[in-house]
Amino acid sequence: MDILYGKPVAEKILIEIKKKIEVLDEKPKLGVILVGSDPASRLYVDLKRKRAQEIGMDFELSAFLETSAEGEILQKISQLNQDLNVNGIIVQLPLPVKFDTQKIINAILPEKDVDGFHPQNVEEFSRGESIFEPVFPQAIASLLKSSKQNLVGKKAAILANSKKFFQTMEIVLKKEGIDSFYVNSKELEKSAGQIKMAEIVITAIGKPKVVSADLIKNGALVIDGGISKENEKVVGDVDLEGLSEKAIFISPVPGGVGPLTIACLLNNVYRAFCVQNNLPK
Repeated sequence: MDILYGKPVAEKILIEIKKKIEVLDEKPKLGVILVGSDPASRLYVDLKRKRAQEIGMDFELSAFLETSAEGEILQKISQLNQDLNVNGIIVQLPLPVKFDTQKIINAILPEKDVDGFHPQNVEEFSRGESIFEPVFPQAIASLLKSSKQNLVGKKAAILANSKKFFQTMEIVLKKEGIDSFYVNSKELEKSAGQIKMAEIVITAIGKPKVVSADLIKNGALVIDGGISKENEKVVGDVDLEGLSEKAIFISPVPGGVGPLTIACLLNNVYRAFCVQNNLPK
């Protein structure tokens, strides 16, 4: 079993962005909206802040209580939209259930939506016209390429809760010459035979070790994009211990997709800065 660590790949991306930022007269700036007190969300925001500051990127956090009115958050997004010093805006997800997540995401200007969730950006991405790719699928593709395996012509199983995620992931994988199919997380057992034929397995479920070793083909590349807790320990969707005897490539949780997701996000902020300032990307 070969482990695909995300940090080395992420570091290469961050070093390149840092070099580019060092020669700028002004610095790119990321604005982050955080709502509520979810420990995981706060951890992710702190990691994004740390990495941004390490590469010389400005960072602005706007934190709201879970009891805040939706209008307050929308007003803050409007302010960030109008602030010429802010190049990228993200809303840390998931939001508390009382908030309309899509409405809040839609309030971000498409040219500042560096997560790539705005409907206009999703549509432009599907046509190959967007200035940046959705962050999470971009990170998964980067991790796959880090295996140094020939990906062209391989078949990928996308195990997830969301068909929207699959549709975006499918576009990203097609660029690498990979065909893919979707399996809803509730149908893993029913689709076991199909999954086991896949040469690439990508998960985004969020349930501890729900993907067992007998679902994975020997020699497969496995990207575990899920994250949850089991006995206070952070774990992924895949039963990593059960796969130890198989000749596969697999990304761990933590330490796999996570670091790369942050690097891809900050790369999108830099790209947004360049577009907004008419600079070469």
